[in-house]
Amino acid sequence: MPKQVDHRERRETIARALWRVVEQRGATHLTMREVAQAAGISLGQLQHYFGSRAQLLAFAMDFAGEQSALRVGRALEALGEAPHPREVLRAMLVELLPLHADARTTSRMSAAYVLEALHDEEVHARARGGLLQGRAMVEQVVRQAIADGYLAADRDPAVETDLLLALTGFTTLLELDVVGPAAVLTAVDRHLDRLFAA
Repeated sequence: MPKQVDHRERRETIARALWRVVEQRGATHLTMREVAQAAGISLGQLQHYFGSRAQLLAFAMDFAGEQSALRVGRALEALGEAPHPREVLRAMLVELLPLHADARTTSRMSAAYVLEALHDEEVHARARGGLLQGRAMVEQVVRQAIADGYLAADRDPAVETDLLLALTGFTTLLELDVVGPAAVLTAVDRHLDRLFAA
C-alpha cells in the first residue's frame, strides 16, 4: 500500500527549505529548482504543490507569519494574566526584530517578499494585507492602553502605533551589524519608557 503523504507537512517542509535558501544564499537564488533541491524532492514534486515561484513565496510568507504569531503568543502567555500594555508592546516588537534564529529567518523572508511585492501586484496586495493586519493589532493595544489610562488621553493612537512600528527599522541595522541586539533593546525600552511615562 502506498505511503500516505501529509500534504500540509510536505508544504511546510518545502517552505522551510525555501527559508534555508534565502537564509544561506539570498533571495536571488530563490528558484523553484533550488528550493526543490533544498527540500530533497524533484522539481516535478515541487510543482505538484506550487505552480509558480510567486505561489511558493506566498505560502512561505504565510507560514512565516503563522510562526511569528505563535512566537508572539508564547511571549504574551509568559507575561501572565492581564499584563501591562508596555510589556505586551515590548514582546510584540522584540518578536518582530531579528534577535534570534527564527526571527532572523522570518526577517530575511520578509525582505525577499517585499522585493517581490514591488514588481508583482498580487504579491503586493497580499504583503500589504499582512502588514495592515499586524499594524492593526499593535494599534489595538495602544488604543486599549489609552482607554485604560496607561497612556494620556490626548495621545494619537495612529501616530503612536507608527512610531512603535518604526522601531522595526532596526532590522536592517541588526542584519548588517551596524548596531547590536543590546543597543536595539535599550532603544526599544527607552522609547516605551517615554511613551508610558506619567
